[in-house]
Amino acid sequence: MTERTHLTLKADLAGTGYVADDSIAMALHLAMTLGRPLLLEGPAGVGKTEIAKALADASAIRLIRLQCYEGLDASHAIYEWNYQRQLLAIRASEATGGTDEAHLFTDAYLLKRPLLEAISQPEPCVLLIDEIDRADEEFEAYLLEILSDFQITIPELGTIAAVSRPTVVLTSNATRDLSDALRRRCLYAYVDYPDADTELAILNARMPGIEARLARQIVTVVQEIRREDLEKVPGTAEMLDWAAALSGLGVNDLAQDAEMLQATLVCLLKTAADRDAVPTSVMDRIVGKVA
Repeated sequence: MTERTHLTLKADLAGTGYVADDSIAMALHLAMTLGRPLLLEGPAGVGKTEIAKALADASAIRLIRLQCYEGLDASHAIYEWNYQRQLLAIRASEATGGTDEAHLFTDAYLLKRPLLEAISQPEPCVLLIDEIDRADEEFEAYLLEILSDFQITIPELGTIAAVSRPTVVLTSNATRDLSDALRRRCLYAYVDYPDADTELAILNARMPGIEARLARQIVTVVQEIRREDLEKVPGTAEMLDWAAALSGLGVNDLAQDAEMLQATLVCLLKTAADRDAVPTSVMDRIVGKVA
């Protein structure tokens, strides 16, 4: 098998519909080559999660995702015991006069959550730890052993080492500072909103049938809207939703129907304040630049 370089990886990602720049392709390549976790940080909606999905698709390997949230603990992220099956086994044992309960803490009763599932795979997978900044600092401590040694300690079973080493991708929207210990264990890449050329390439990759003039108008308008004073700047996902909505409505020129165009902003602007910040007068000014 030919060794993959960051340029071939970039081409493979493009084949899945993800347009990666050289820095992201290199970061992914180094993460896979060095066996180091990769922390992707940046605003919400810029495609950080899609990078991990595209990497799994391009590599034809499984994606295992852990969605982080406040209060996430080991039982939901790493493992827990199947208490219902254990209780049934105890009752069955009591009915037959058995008393040995050691067998209750074996693989047969172990529920593998994403982190344990990832290191238990016979073949390497992509482990996506999504929005790590939403989890508590205490949860970060759980990750350190896994990210350092790719092993998990279960008191009843001992230390379980990785069967295969996953490619770990962590994402963060930077809503809180991550610990220095976690950052030291990761390679790092910042993912920002794409420039106009990159965003146009993304749109064409995801909607290859879109008319060229409309695609340029959509990207230019979205780029201009991001310069407004908004609470939630629309990301690439919102741009693609808007493009799909306009295409579905048969729009081929953003200047053709100002009222309908304003109504479609439900795809881009997700707060009342942002809707107020982009009234018809602002859209007329922005569209005027691309008409």
